[in-house]
Amino acid sequence: MAMVSCAAAAAAAATGRHRRWAPAFAPAAARAMASWFGHVEPAAKDPILGVTEAFLADTSPDKMNVGVGAYRDDDGKPVVLDCVRQAEQRIAGSMNMEYLPMGGSVKMIDESLKLAYGEGSELIKDKRIAAVQALSGTGGCRLFADFQKRFLPDSQIYIPTPTWANHHNIWRDAHVPIKTFTYYHPESRGLDFSGLMDDIKNAPDGSFFLLHACAHNPTGVDPSEEQWREISHQFKVKKHFPFFDMAYQGFASGDPERDAKAIRIFLEDGHQIGCAQSFAKNMGLYGQRTGCLSILCDDETQAVAVKSQLQQLARPMYSNPPLHGALIVSTILFDPELKSLWLKEVKGMADRIIGMRTALKENLEKLGSPLSWEHITNQIGMFCYSGMKPEQVDRLTNEFHIYMTRNGRISMAGVTTGNVAYLANAIHEVTKPN
Repeated sequence: MAMVSCAAAAAAAATGRHRRWAPAFAPAAARAMASWFGHVEPAAKDPILGVTEAFLADTSPDKMNVGVGAYRDDDGKPVVLDCVRQAEQRIAGSMNMEYLPMGGSVKMIDESLKLAYGEGSELIKDKRIAAVQALSGTGGCRLFADFQKRFLPDSQIYIPTPTWANHHNIWRDAHVPIKTFTYYHPESRGLDFSGLMDDIKNAPDGSFFLLHACAHNPTGVDPSEEQWREISHQFKVKKHFPFFDMAYQGFASGDPERDAKAIRIFLEDGHQIGCAQSFAKNMGLYGQRTGCLSILCDDETQAVAVKSQLQQLARPMYSNPPLHGALIVSTILFDPELKSLWLKEVKGMADRIIGMRTALKENLEKLGSPLSWEHITNQIGMFCYSGMKPEQVDRLTNEFHIYMTRNGRISMAGVTTGNVAYLANAIHEVTKPN
């Protein structure tokens, strides 16, 4: 093609036609290049990021952001845990910056599995768990979704209604068909247990289900221990596969063992499970993108094969996971002194959230609200599913400069002793019966 172009150019020059040929060619090339991405439309704004943008643009001194799922102290400031700072001091200058293996830090994975499956787990001893370091909970979910698509291409995933919005994005982009199952009961602002059980029974045998291990996002509604046992039994009957997203272990109740109870019940009942762990919330490692994906297998041979395939999937995605967050997690969980400090600090975070739930409920009751606010303290974790309608949320923003997602989800991390009364008064004003 290059030889023809050169010959044509030479002929044009010889005949005096070069001036007419060049201008005709240039606009055509420009048009072709301009059309490559001309059809791309702006993506829809993420609703949570949109809330933050609007909050930052607001100049009111009374403004509150209770939309973002990141912990804040009682002064509304971001927190770095003392155990994390101490771990960083130990790490500093003592390690090189070489790549981790595709599967990530072995030490971090080992400590993560103990946290999820139990310190003395026979499953760990028998090497039945295939596990890799993941890019926090999101990365763990995405890696599993791609694994599901590759090795069970005809399967689908059942996701609770509602759920964290990104769950839908993750399985959609992995091309896994999505179905939903009943979870939240709007009238009681609690769990629709009968609807949930009916959907589990009616799903085709051998279906995949996404379950929140604790502190369900966005509702804060968790099954009781007895309800988890019934769910596990019905999964056994139907031969379903449970995949747990565990983003809040320790952060929900203040006790990592208690928050892992759902997983332990399923393990006791002999299920094979998958689990995505995140250390964003419970260690405050939001920006480090540190987590673990694990899949319980039949035996060690199967676990080796599954892990090799997870690593193979990770290779073209991100090659290998980041080092620093993995070093922090493994240093904290491996050292008894630092782990003890972490347990104290994660309980402190959980207790502050629980305290703010109580304060918000009490303030609403003192204002004489005729509505029931029991669900505020019945729910658990970072989020309170308030039950407010979108138009009520709009009034909170427009009249009181309080920012949250329009589904009424309140991030309790943004509530402090200094602003809880203001928040309660605003909620009372917009929820008054006509």
